Amino acid sequence: MCGIVGLYLKKSNLFDQIGELFSTMLVCLSSRGPDSAGFAIYGNEPPAGYIKVTLRHDGGNYDWQSLSDELSQHFKCQPQLHTNSNYAVIAVSAQETEIRRVLQDLDASVSVMSVGRSIEILKEIGSPQSIVERFSMRSMHGSHAIGHTRMATESAVTTDGSHPFSTGMDLCLVHNGSLSNHNRLRRILQRYGIEIRTENDSEVAAGYLMWQMQQGKSLQQALEAALEDLDGFYTFAIGTAEGFAVLRDPIACKPAVLAETADFVAMASEFQALADLPGIEQAKVWEPKPGMVYTWGSAA
Repeated sequence: MCGIVGLYLKKSNLFDQIGELFSTMLVCLSSRGPDSAGFAIYGNEPPAGYIKVTLRHDGGNYDWQSLSDELSQHFKCQPQLHTNSNYAVIAVSAQETEIRRVLQDLDASVSVMSVGRSIEILKEIGSPQSIVERFSMRSMHGSHAIGHTRMATESAVTTDGSHPFSTGMDLCLVHNGSLSNHNRLRRILQRYGIEIRTENDSEVAAGYLMWQMQQGKSLQQALEAALEDLDGFYTFAIGTAEGFAVLRDPIACKPAVLAETADFVAMASEFQALADLPGIEQAKVWEPKPGMVYTWGSAA
C-alpha cells in the first residue's frame, strides 16, 4: 500500500544528479502505487527577499505569463517564471500569507501546491513513469527530494489526494499507512487556522506538524508529539528546506529501509528502490526503529 522514497545529497557537486537518481527510485516503486505519483524537490533558491510558489492549473494552455505580470504589478517586483507541463514556479518578493491571498483573488482556479524558498511540488494522476516523463524529472537539479507512489485507500484518486502534502513554508510530508483519528484532528487543526483542503488523512498529518511548529517546536519535537497524538499506522518522510526526516509509528507495520554513505542518505519502502544508487554496496543499510525520529541536514 503506497511507496515512499527520499534522497538527501550531502555534497553540492552531486546536485546535478538528483533528478536521474531520484527518478529511478520513484519508478522502482510503481507496483506499490500505480494510481498517482508526486515529488517535492528542494533547491534553486531565488534571490534574497523572494519566495517561490508552485502553481497548478487543470488547463493545458494556461497563460502563466499574464499571471506573473499581475503579480509583478501587485508586489512591485520582477518575478521569475518557470513553467513545466501544467505547472508553474513563480518567484516573487512577498510573504507567504500575502501571496496566497493575492493568488486567490486573481484566479481561484489556480492551485497553490507549495510555497517556500526551496521547495517545488509536482504531482498528478498516473503511473510514476508517466510523472517522471511529464515533468522531465531526470534533468532536475537539487539537494534533496521526497516522493510518493499512491495506491488510494482513504480517498478518491485525484491530484489533490496525491502526495506530497505541504501545509507551510518549505514543509511537506509523504505517508504510507492510515490514520484512524484524522477526522477529529482535522476539526481541531481547522479551529487553529490550519487549512486542510482534502479528505486525505495524510494532509492532516502534514497540518499537524505545521501546527506544532507554529507553536515554536522543532521538527524533531513535532514528530515526537505526533507519536502521542496520531493514532494509526504510518511511515512518514518529511521534507524541509534544510533536510528531511523519517518516522515510523511505534508498531512499525509499514516497511522502510535507510541507507547512508559519505555522499547521500536515502530511504524507501523497499530496498529495490535503493539498489541502483552509486556506492550502495558500501552503504550502511538498516531498518528504522519503531517510534524513533531520524533527521538529516538541519531538519531537526
